[in-house]
Amino acid sequence: MKIAFKMKLKPGFAAEYKKRHDEIWPQLATLLKENGISDYSIFLDEETNILFAVQQQNGNSSQDLGSTAIVQKWWAYMADIMETNPDQSPQSFPLALVFHLD
Repeated sequence: MKIAFKMKLKPGFAAEYKKRHDEIWPQLATLLKENGISDYSIFLDEETNILFAVQQQNGNSSQDLGSTAIVQKWWAYMADIMETNPDQSPQSFPLALVFHLD
């Protein structure tokens, strides 16, 4: 199943957000893959600083892995450049599919 969600980047951090994801921790990438998450892309609307994420799931969502130590560490690492919840998880809002073309 493919899902999409949005998050919000703080102004002025687009380059830093990209840099951190270009250098994603190998153990985090492995955790995502081991939990059935693939074909994962994040896009940025530079006008609004809205991040738009799409991922294929064959199990959990990346947002469901927050109880793991590595995800909590990643959230803490990203909290200074994103809008977050009190537990440092990114504020994430699911998006409804309204059109699909194969």
